[in-house]
Amino acid sequence: MPESTTSGNELLDRCEQAIAIAQTAGAQEAAAGASKSRSVDFEYRDGKLEKVQESTSRSLGIQLYVDGRYSSHSTTDLRPERLQAFIDEAVALTRALQPDEHRKLPDPELYGGQARIKLDLVDGTLDELTEEQRIAWCAEMDTALHADEQVISTTSGVSQARNDSAKVTSNGFGGTHRSTSIWMGTEVTLDDPAGGRPEAWCWTGGHHRDAMWTPAQTASEALRLGKERLGSTKGPSRKTTMVVDPRAGRRLIGALLRGARARNIQQGRSFWADQQGKSLFSDKLSIVDNPLIPRGLASRHYDGEGLAARKMTLVEAGVVTDLYVDTYYGRKAGMTPTTGSGSNVIVTPGEGDLAAILADVGECVYVTSWLGGNHDDTTGDFSFGLRGHAIENGEMGPPIGEMNITGNLKDLFASLVRVGDDPWLFSTVSTPTMVFDGVQFSGA
Repeated sequence: MPESTTSGNELLDRCEQAIAIAQTAGAQEAAAGASKSRSVDFEYRDGKLEKVQESTSRSLGIQLYVDGRYSSHSTTDLRPERLQAFIDEAVALTRALQPDEHRKLPDPELYGGQARIKLDLVDGTLDELTEEQRIAWCAEMDTALHADEQVISTTSGVSQARNDSAKVTSNGFGGTHRSTSIWMGTEVTLDDPAGGRPEAWCWTGGHHRDAMWTPAQTASEALRLGKERLGSTKGPSRKTTMVVDPRAGRRLIGALLRGARARNIQQGRSFWADQQGKSLFSDKLSIVDNPLIPRGLASRHYDGEGLAARKMTLVEAGVVTDLYVDTYYGRKAGMTPTTGSGSNVIVTPGEGDLAAILADVGECVYVTSWLGGNHDDTTGDFSFGLRGHAIENGEMGPPIGEMNITGNLKDLFASLVRVGDDPWLFSTVSTPTMVFDGVQFSGA
């Protein structure tokens, strides 16, 4: 298997043992997944180290298919004698459940064709990081921020992790996965002469150390974002163009895609139902889910069911082309399985960065972040609070907040008129600047 490790093989053995125990106890089919992780977190607040936390965890989950019945169980005790008792009891409990004809393991053909791309998700140098280095990074961010007289407080941190997992099914799948991660960032609170206490943050990282920004870059960006919130007021109610910052775009894309799943469709809770092949959004919108990007934050060779990972186009030039379909709800809804979970979601870039787009648009509301809100997967109706700036003649005006936008996600993405080429890369949902026409803002 790609990128297998000694630890991964040990977890694979545990999964195979669990499957054997389950079948001996009477399960016709079973799937087992085991994981092991280690994380180290440093937190530095206002000139001193405040918290150091190291944790390790191990777990095993097993899905049982017994006499047409299904159940799922998990444990953190992987000792063979305890595993035996745990699974024996789980099989007995499963027999007491109601049958479900749709619960079966995936067709083994869906396991095949696993890509041999090297995903490069492990940075072997992370184990060489010392406590002194982590503290030095935090201290550098803290010192840089406290050099500004308007800074009241800062909290900086470094978070590092290593994760190993394995999965085995009784009908032929076996695989391992390993990844590392490291993130560094800071949060800052400023004193606003107008009486507020604006806050801002900046965190960057990935699977490898070289994905992070430097401490100086990170502190500078957090301070810039915080200062842009000074003097914030409620903006006026109006209908105008909305420009969404790349960091804020993922909230909208996440809301849009939440209903694009077989489960929602089968349960009658999605406006994506019966839309494949139809033009539902603006032709400026194309969305791809690609689990095979080297160093991608959510890259993988197989999904949670063991299905071979493949690049999937969800929306192409506004037309719905595919959906997230797991095998269970796929059977219930009569849909062909693709994958039940998202990976690296990418809004296909267009042209121009944020600065160029704001200059071209001239007058708009520029949204930098969201403040709560909700949406309905069934209808697409939404209401989101926001923070941002009024843009007049291409120039950024004072910060605004305590405003809402309301509408419908289908209508909103039908009004998408431009997409930039400046995606925010530190997220599993990669979105560039997006421009929407005719958005209703509620404010003063």
